[in-house]
Amino acid sequence: MATSPLRARRQVAVGLLRALSLRRLSTLNYASDFSRDHNADGINPSFIHPSSVVHPNAMIGQGVSIGPFCSVGSSATLGNNCILHPGSHVFGNTELGDKCILMSGAVVGDDIPGKTIIGCNNLIGHHAVVGLKCQDMKYKSGNECFLQVGDNNEIREHVSIHRSSKACDTTVIGDNNLIMGACHIAHDCKVGSNNIFANNTLLAGHVLVEDHAHTAGAIVVHQFCHVGSFCFIGGGSVVSQDVPKYTMVAGDRAELRGLNLEGLRRGGFSVTEIRSLRAAYRKIFMPTNANIGGIEARIADVECDEELSLIPAVISLVKSIRDSLGENRRGICKFRSWSFS
Repeated sequence: MATSPLRARRQVAVGLLRALSLRRLSTLNYASDFSRDHNADGINPSFIHPSSVVHPNAMIGQGVSIGPFCSVGSSATLGNNCILHPGSHVFGNTELGDKCILMSGAVVGDDIPGKTIIGCNNLIGHHAVVGLKCQDMKYKSGNECFLQVGDNNEIREHVSIHRSSKACDTTVIGDNNLIMGACHIAHDCKVGSNNIFANNTLLAGHVLVEDHAHTAGAIVVHQFCHVGSFCFIGGGSVVSQDVPKYTMVAGDRAELRGLNLEGLRRGGFSVTEIRSLRAAYRKIFMPTNANIGGIEARIADVECDEELSLIPAVISLVKSIRDSLGENRRGICKFRSWSFS
């Protein structure tokens, strides 16, 4: 059967539109072709898709690839070899270090006073928002606010990380952290390095997390709490007081459940160090002598022990507990069968 002229014209039009769409939306192929044409000159050029809006004052490094429908603001700086996938955006006074990747829908920075600094080799996942204005009611419009992120962090989809609430403070993220999907890090938080936050880990304002901490999913940490190094927070926990170094907590409200032995082993602690930490933990939280007294007496018992007092890890544990019991701190998570009396 012969094809009608109208049907033939329609097929030709559909074919042309399909070819045009594929060429327009294939960012990486465009960038690869463009780079091959210039490699002979020793230049590592950048590619900007024609559908993207990049302000002429933006600073763009070498080898940058900006995909379709992206936007880059006038005060933004993109380091070498950054990749902006389709629909990602960089706003305000924002610096991206070398080799950063923004997945589709990611938003970095905000058009408010202050600055967002992202280090090198960071991945910011689909629809994550990093460096936006905080949600703290004490923030006053027009005030400067800041966020600083280190290197080699993996920030996954739908994560939100906010700037500080005051010009004199900064929200800080260290290096080599894995922040899984839908986590929230609020204003003025201080997060160290080598931490793992499972999905839906929520840190309220001014929370401090040291290094090598691990949270299971769906946990909440109250404002101003401190989470010590090499600790583990069980899934679904509500943490309303400090978590001492090297410990595990779980529950609503979170209670001490012992030492994070697996985390200590993975962290390279020796058998002697782990054995000493267990002995110190028992003396402080599970004393066999019922007449030893309150928390200060139990800590003093550890400090007076000839062997334990020489172990750096034990000294660090004791200091973590003492600091949490100091003025203007929230105290430590309670042991289930123990009180501070």
